[in-house]
Amino acid sequence: MNTGLKITAFAAAVAATFGTAYGVGTGIDPVTDRDKEPTARHGEHEKEDQAERTTAGHTPGGLQISDRGYTLELAETHLVADKKQPLRFTVVEDATGRNVTAYAREHDKELHLIVASRDLTTYRHLHPTRAADGTWSTDVRLPEAGGYRVFADFRPEGAKESLTLGADLGVAGTYEPRNLPAHSTTTKVDGYDVTLKGELKTGAGGDLTLSVARNGRPVTDLQPYLGAYGHLVALRSGDLAYLHVHPNGTPGDGKTEAGPGISFGTAAPSKGAYRLFLDFKHGGKVRTAAFTVYAGGAAEKGGGGHQH
Repeated sequence: MNTGLKITAFAAAVAATFGTAYGVGTGIDPVTDRDKEPTARHGEHEKEDQAERTTAGHTPGGLQISDRGYTLELAETHLVADKKQPLRFTVVEDATGRNVTAYAREHDKELHLIVASRDLTTYRHLHPTRAADGTWSTDVRLPEAGGYRVFADFRPEGAKESLTLGADLGVAGTYEPRNLPAHSTTTKVDGYDVTLKGELKTGAGGDLTLSVARNGRPVTDLQPYLGAYGHLVALRSGDLAYLHVHPNGTPGDGKTEAGPGISFGTAAPSKGAYRLFLDFKHGGKVRTAAFTVYAGGAAEKGGGGHQH
């Protein structure tokens, strides 16, 4: 085990103005692998659009703090490990210098906020509140020190497509680097067994199906969450390129069953290791299952992960 060392975040604090809270945001159960020793369609057109952007050399989401005329500005660029603290930010329209205050609702929310550690062992999917002046805020507790990435996934009102901006967040405390969790097609979370079938492919992409079971029996009564039976985020190991994908089909469309399988159309921007985070809702509670997968024929065993 590497010797612990103290780190603090780099980056400058960004000023923000605060107004009356707008709406109510909630988070879901956190995912962390720190307690484990590491071992080595919403429609076919959406899947096709994703594959087209990937093959056309489109920069994956989350790698840029500014994109297409918008900038993500964090009010807090460093936090302290294992302490509940506020996380506040704004999305600024570059042309006017003003905070964005009007958003299109996508998948039941105006904005999806993801916070993930650089080693991909900690993951949070949060739904912050928006103040009248465009400032977003939520409380967060991050269990370990280290580097994190904050992703804001949204579509400004009137924009043709959504975008994902990313910014670095440092968490101070004793830092011990971890390996990427080992590749696996099964995982357990809160008494549920989740199984992954299919391969994450580059280029035209393909389908992944994640099936949920409990006590050895398939779960066939999944509940809608964010307008679907599942919500999937994929993050590329090394730079945390962000892929936000949604299921093939929607609840109530007469074709999509409420489990046990949730099918996603995916296309990876490159070969390499990725960490998948599946949110699903059952019994009134949202849970997150995490997998490590490899795209494009990358090695799946032994030493395939990155150390940070």
